[in-house]
Amino acid sequence: MPDTSRHRGGAASVPRRSVLTAAVGGGALGASWLLSGCSGAASAAASIPATTASGKPDRGGTLRIARPPASDAETLDPASSLSAYEYLGALYNRLVRIGSNGDLAPDLAESWETDATARTWTFKLRKGVTFHNGRAFTSADAAYTLRHILDAKTASPQAAVLAPLVDPKTLRTPDAHTLVVPLKTPNAEFPSLLTHYNCYVIPDGSAAAIGRTGIGTGPFKLVSFAPAGPGRITAYQDHWQGRPVLDAIDFYSVADMQARSNALLAGQVHLLSQTNLDFATARVVAASDRATVARAKNAQWYVLPMLTTEKPFTDVRVRQAMKLAYDPTQVVKVALQGAGTAGWDNPVPPSDPYYVSEHPAHDPDKARHLLKQAGHENLAVELYTSSYDPIFTPMALAYQDSAKRAGIRITVKTASSDSYYSQIWMKKPLMATYWYTGRPVDQLFNQIFRSGSSYNETAWSDKTFDTLIDAARRETDDTRRGDLYAQAQARVIEDGGAMTPMFADRLVGISRKVRGYAEHGFEFDYLGIGLKGA
Repeated sequence: MPDTSRHRGGAASVPRRSVLTAAVGGGALGASWLLSGCSGAASAAASIPATTASGKPDRGGTLRIARPPASDAETLDPASSLSAYEYLGALYNRLVRIGSNGDLAPDLAESWETDATARTWTFKLRKGVTFHNGRAFTSADAAYTLRHILDAKTASPQAAVLAPLVDPKTLRTPDAHTLVVPLKTPNAEFPSLLTHYNCYVIPDGSAAAIGRTGIGTGPFKLVSFAPAGPGRITAYQDHWQGRPVLDAIDFYSVADMQARSNALLAGQVHLLSQTNLDFATARVVAASDRATVARAKNAQWYVLPMLTTEKPFTDVRVRQAMKLAYDPTQVVKVALQGAGTAGWDNPVPPSDPYYVSEHPAHDPDKARHLLKQAGHENLAVELYTSSYDPIFTPMALAYQDSAKRAGIRITVKTASSDSYYSQIWMKKPLMATYWYTGRPVDQLFNQIFRSGSSYNETAWSDKTFDTLIDAARRETDDTRRGDLYAQAQARVIEDGGAMTPMFADRLVGISRKVRGYAEHGFEFDYLGIGLKGA
């Protein structure tokens, strides 16, 4: 989905070529959604490069990024569900981040430790860090950031994750560079929850203005920003890690994927942000002399959420039948041309240390039996999709074709991309969406699958599941915690409302001039990225 790691609001209507001038003609990009046959899928997927150009970038220059328009209520407040997240990693830092090896790494917090019960966490904060307005970063800013996230008026998606653990009244700042966080209940992985993009640190007292000012401690500072429109950021000379390589980054908002791709091929932009390239477009981009494709393995997970509060998906037998009816390996082959991994309805990515590979087998006959038991023999349902992401429709059509074997009739309906996440997502009984991988499993489960969470897109409510993830939070023994997460995965797979057909390799259109690009989830290295011959 657009991830809260995407924007969760209706996008403003933007002309197809707003901001950029008309680019080169795109006839070669108009490939059909589904390629005939799949015999060449593996070799075709292998033809997409896994890395970008090597070598050091030149210092200076302006990186130009094209992104799809988001909501006209878009904001630079990182805690918001409508935050302009392409800007966030440039403008701000977190206390804790995910390192290039996938482990937790220091950011504004140099170190952290807990007591024996994982009940009280103490963060030692970095000295010599300043905000873009010249003010020194202190523990008061770190505490304020957490309070802002937890404030009901902020309506932050991360509040549902942190509120069961953190009472904002109990936060302590014994000195300017120490933050103490007492938890309501033990949590052995609490620092991992602070890696989410909603947790970027903002200045003490800045809530009313931060959505416009973007004042942070990051490597770039704000020059201009328009919701769902263009913007510009420039290098922050006094950044605590040193000046970034680039002088500036310009953001352009372009509604149409073909227009964004054409702009890249014409050399008007250097990077296509946010949505994945469809495979046909990726091949054209990779074959050009100006651009190529960066490939991040299993960087996105695609979902077909069933609203468990809407018939026929209120019946667990129907949900189970929908999952047994289709073959995820076929969906990967057709929708991704092999550039991904079958999900088998488990949202935990295969790279996660808590991932379990066990799953029910594709079984259309058992699916038919379950539907007959539930009184839904010859089930017919509508599946909503959109051009917002180019993989949605191939995935929906591949599911439609596979589910026929169980007698399930799927009608694929295409909705407007501009309003998909305001009028379709979490409103229609069956739809297509995606998320970025990289969330700690505790956050993934609590934010997207826990009963009552604002981002629980299936509205699934399961007390057993909630009890399992609560117990996992309290468990300090790694092995026992892993067992609890394994049981929680089984509940999601067997009874939950989310079909997860696949994890997709993220295919990012990028100029051959770009050097130092390294993507981590939805972010890249804002400090080290640059241009050759800028």
